[in-house]
Amino acid sequence: MTETIGLAQPDLNTMFVEGQRYPLEIVDIFAAGAQTPLERLRDHNKKFGLALDESEMEYLVEVFKRQGRPPHDVELFMFAQVNSEHCRHKQFNASWTIDGEQMADSLFGMIRNTHKTTPDYTVSAYSDNAAVLEGETAAFWAPDYSTGSWKLTKEVVHILAKVETHNHPTAISPFPGAATGAGGEIRDEGAVGRGSKPKAGLCGFWQPRYHARGPHRKRSFQQRVWPPVPARLLPHAAHQRRHDDEPEWRGYHKPIMIAGGVGTVRPQHALKDPKDVNDGAHVIVLGGPAMLIGLGGGAASSAASTEDTAELDFASVQRGNPEMERRAQMVIDTCVSLGDESPIAFIHDVGAGGLSNALPELVKDAGFGGKFELRQVHTDDKSLSPLQLWANESQERYVLLVNKDSLNRFVSICRRERCPFSDVGTVLAEDENGNSKLILSDRDSTEHPLPIDLPMSALFPPGRRLERVVERRELDLPTFNAVASLKSAVSDTASNADLITAATERVFRMPAVGSKSFLITIGDRTVGGLTVRDQMVGPWQTPVADCAVTATSYQIGSSKRTGEAMAMGERPQLALISAAASARMAVAESLLNLGAADIIGELNRVKLSANWMAAVNHPGEGARLYEAVHAIGKELCPELKISIPVGKDSTSMRRREDRESAGTERGRDAPAPPVEDVGETILLYVDLAEGKQAMGGSALAQSFGQLGNEAPDVRNVGLITDYFDALKQLHESGVVLAYHDRSDGGLITTVAEMMFAGRCGVELLLDGVAKSGSAADVLEALFNEELGAVFQVRKSDETNFKRCFATCGPPKGLIRKIGVVKATSKQELTIRYQDPTPIVNLDRVEMQQWWSRTSYAMQRERDSPAHADSEFATIADSEDPGISFNLKFQPKEDINPLTATVGSFFKNAPKVAILREVGVNSHAEMAFAFKAAGFDPIDVHMSDILAGRSLREFVGLAAGGGFSYGDVFGAGVGWAQSILEHKHARQEFEAFFNRPDTFSLGVCNGSLRPGLDVHIDDSGARRFVSPRMSGSSLPIAVSHGEGRATFTSPTQLDTLGAEGLAPLRYVDNRRRTAEPECYPANPNGSPGGVAGVRSKDGRVLALMPHPERTIMADVASYVPPSQIEEWGEFGPWVRMFKSARRWVG
Repeated sequence: MTETIGLAQPDLNTMFVEGQRYPLEIVDIFAAGAQTPLERLRDHNKKFGLALDESEMEYLVEVFKRQGRPPHDVELFMFAQVNSEHCRHKQFNASWTIDGEQMADSLFGMIRNTHKTTPDYTVSAYSDNAAVLEGETAAFWAPDYSTGSWKLTKEVVHILAKVETHNHPTAISPFPGAATGAGGEIRDEGAVGRGSKPKAGLCGFWQPRYHARGPHRKRSFQQRVWPPVPARLLPHAAHQRRHDDEPEWRGYHKPIMIAGGVGTVRPQHALKDPKDVNDGAHVIVLGGPAMLIGLGGGAASSAASTEDTAELDFASVQRGNPEMERRAQMVIDTCVSLGDESPIAFIHDVGAGGLSNALPELVKDAGFGGKFELRQVHTDDKSLSPLQLWANESQERYVLLVNKDSLNRFVSICRRERCPFSDVGTVLAEDENGNSKLILSDRDSTEHPLPIDLPMSALFPPGRRLERVVERRELDLPTFNAVASLKSAVSDTASNADLITAATERVFRMPAVGSKSFLITIGDRTVGGLTVRDQMVGPWQTPVADCAVTATSYQIGSSKRTGEAMAMGERPQLALISAAASARMAVAESLLNLGAADIIGELNRVKLSANWMAAVNHPGEGARLYEAVHAIGKELCPELKISIPVGKDSTSMRRREDRESAGTERGRDAPAPPVEDVGETILLYVDLAEGKQAMGGSALAQSFGQLGNEAPDVRNVGLITDYFDALKQLHESGVVLAYHDRSDGGLITTVAEMMFAGRCGVELLLDGVAKSGSAADVLEALFNEELGAVFQVRKSDETNFKRCFATCGPPKGLIRKIGVVKATSKQELTIRYQDPTPIVNLDRVEMQQWWSRTSYAMQRERDSPAHADSEFATIADSEDPGISFNLKFQPKEDINPLTATVGSFFKNAPKVAILREVGVNSHAEMAFAFKAAGFDPIDVHMSDILAGRSLREFVGLAAGGGFSYGDVFGAGVGWAQSILEHKHARQEFEAFFNRPDTFSLGVCNGSLRPGLDVHIDDSGARRFVSPRMSGSSLPIAVSHGEGRATFTSPTQLDTLGAEGLAPLRYVDNRRRTAEPECYPANPNGSPGGVAGVRSKDGRVLALMPHPERTIMADVASYVPPSQIEEWGEFGPWVRMFKSARRWVG
């Protein structure tokens, strides 16, 4: 499909030969013969997988009757993509009749109701690629277009939010499907208003038939990995019986995906306004070339998959190109930095349907028609037919409208960024009757010079609305009996301790509950330098964070720090019991996850992106979907004063094969901080379920392949509002040491995960939580997944904690003391009920090994088994001190010369070239690091140097990481050769390096593993690296597993160390040099833990980790709060950059 593995050497002549161009085809539905035009169109629809319904085909027959000609294949294909369920959301805009009763609202109408009820703090809803939310005053950070000098501009920073499912291509081909799903979501966040910027992403995967060694094989599960949000996996497969006693399988037949994230947009660019577009504006396609990679994805993803459609399914899968997406985003960023003078008047991303959907939508939204020339579209395959060229879904492309007077500037920006673009046409104004046309010409064809010539109204038919008539259908679900199920797996004579131990192991090994490290550590969680809270928590970097937090922007000299918190909630398995409960619990779970963050204002500042997956044409599922949307659109969210300004739906979640199956899911999603041994502390449990303990859909039930028939639910909406009032007071009071909501796996998982993050013990008291000491009641208390949360506070603060809940009563039983935190030397979970004798003692090491086993098994199969073993072994080291800051300097100390003091911070500062090549993505944080140190960072692209720019004005040169040259093997060599093989560039770099007053810094690129310690040795020659940092060890962001240093002989490494040329080395948590086998302390296997090397004169430093990504004091995966207060504005890694400023003098 997109890759083929062959055993024979390929014939390059055949591989790269350019074939003959495929012609346009006329679909002669009006030809003479026995078939009617509608019958011929039905045949064409089925053959090419257009997914047109009967009314649409009838409509098209009438359209082309009026045109007086048969349709062209490209016209039918375009109509199918533009009007697909994927693009037009026909189910959500449909009218619904359920059990003979006409429903008052459409699905989308109920979603809109939340915004109508609570429009507060929403700038844009339902009208763009992502929702725009009102942000806080902070700073816009970008280089000045004229001078290249990076500047902080004080302004409001609006927030973008978007999450969408991307199921069809991921199910067909997981790697390229997932890549384009994530890439498409990133483009959505770059194409808001007149141009915007992605910031932090999330993604999740539902995967079937998990095959691994050990228990729970062949279970369907969901994987969640969200840089920088925590990861989650959800098992969801069940063999159920319907009311008519026919077997039915529900689950995920193939891997599918959800992707989303947050971004930013400048206030003046937040809204698309047709008034910004002038008549005759140029239509631009920005990004990569058109190729036959993805065709018909909009239509294919809107129909049920079958064996008969396999060929069409494979044809619809795209392929990602992150470097090209980076180039295009840099063009957008540069335009955005120009503010009101931005050349971009209108922008959309290219997704499903390719240009056949994006360009008509672009000009329509701007109030125009369009005239396009097909052969102006940039392509690397000249054999493409008009249909293929117009409708292919090659990724990493945007479409823009640029007014005539801005075109020259836009072209110069694209050429500097080396980003391909095509000027494919102009907008066409409406005629005097308000009608507009869509014309696509083909200058190379004399036979068919106009592949498309239609009124815009033909492509976007007004007033057409789907009518859905469905019936409710209940499933026959047996009760889940936890004791009976466990005894059947263990022994009829098993003790309560044996049953709880077995239940805990089963639940902790489930992917939904256990560690997701194998997913998290392959994602870059710090790129951009604004990640305040990622998945990893505490000194042992345990993946249990409840939510992600990003800083609003880079800032210098501001005491106010704000940001965005992002979390998710999902309860798909509950939809089989109660669709309404599933939707309510998904919303509530996301809110409880957000509770870990200090939310500004009230709950009306929280906004949701609702994503719906359903096999809507399967009996009963349409009614379930309506029930779920009604539950939150008309009831829960309006009552909580929370709106849903954005979302996505996938309503063809059905696979037909010999065994019929269907899946239903409702979602948004995330897991939270450590229990610490900080003196005498207790655990307080807040029960938001009012004592209810439903076991339906629980991880324990699913571990036995069961579901149950009673679902957890939001029992009291008002109590959630009161809870967040209390949380606000708790954040202000500072009494809470740790927080974790109750979710997958129940109360025992909540407490255990807090233990794992804090490496301590807990005595868990079930008095008042369990109804009795019986096995059944204890299991229900420990493993039910109703709403609730656990807080760690000092014993002396218990009264202060309860005082914060005074506004809600609190109701009887809301708050219970359930535990005492024990010393780190006693790392076990002791569970008691009334009797002083424990019910069971569970060792922290053994529990965490259960919890990590699935991730470990996946990592061991995917990566180096030895490294997986090394990381897994760290769990058993109860004496491991964790990562720490061992500083031999004071980060707050000002070591800069007088000329670099705050008073002259922006005046006559020495200039550092922030060097970029195509694909580099660490330039902004690198520039900020030097700005914070007192330099004037200047944006310099390699294009500038190749065009003749001099480096004489710079004292420093810094090259950041990213996807330069596609991040392929030898990418660095490619960058170097572009200098060495160019006469002017080579001379400029030679002159720069030969000047004794210059320094240079190179930081590598790749994937992240934060939380590693680096030791600094500062002995030797005078250099800029780090005066008075010698002997320090401190965590650093490591965004890769690459960069292993190699030496021709052991003596070469010894010589490097003896001469002080390896100033940075990876160390373990005991501050010993991390040798190659010491993973993850040594992430890439470098001998001697070498993390960076320098030149003999100290003026050149090259390192693999990323010090520039943790410059602001609170931007780090783990920093003790007391040390943030001690450091002030910046973290310790700013010292390295200030050392360079001191060296410059």
